[in-house]
Amino acid sequence: MLQVTRKDPKEGLENLIRRFNRKVQQSGVLAQARKVQYFEKPISKTERRQKAIIRKERKIEKLKKIRMGQK
Repeated sequence: MLQVTRKDPKEGLENLIRRFNRKVQQSGVLAQARKVQYFEKPISKTERRQKAIIRKERKIEKLKKIRMGQK
């Protein structure tokens, strides 16, 4: 995915860089590049997903306890 950002006649360089960075972030190019930068075994992908689910559940339980007034 090639991101093309053209400079408007009265636009400053800072604004041009800011617009370019925003386009790149929204397109997901950097996220995809970081994701495929290193090879990861499929087993470790499933392990990572399972650990993320466990973290999410623990966070929900912790928030419930805080709302109930417990520590």
